[in-house]
Amino acid sequence: MAGLNDDAQWIVLMGFLVSFSLFFLAMVLNQSVVVGQTTAESVSEFPKYDIREIRGVIIESYSMPDGANVQKDINVLSLARQNSVVNFSTYSVGEYTYIQIHYNNGVTAYNETWRSP
Repeated sequence: MAGLNDDAQWIVLMGFLVSFSLFFLAMVLNQSVVVGQTTAESVSEFPKYDIREIRGVIIESYSMPDGANVQKDINVLSLARQNSVVNFSTYSVGEYTYIQIHYNNGVTAYNETWRSP
């Protein structure tokens, strides 16, 4: 830059400044798109309806006389159809019955303790 006059040096310096700022903005924009994409994917991968269906079946089946067979069937069916592990246990405290439900499909883990009314 020794051979350039002051005006030319200023133009070259501003060109570098603009190019670096555009590069920085492109990097920031690229990262924000990646973060938005992974956030949207994680929301779409949450198995809300699968959990609701299994929860409903478990709550309906807690008063059946052959609870061990129902629990075994729910475990086998959830693993075969939805590729998820579902475990639940039932216990009573006083007049209430509690059911602890665990759902895990490898991406989402869901735990709930349900109390009978």
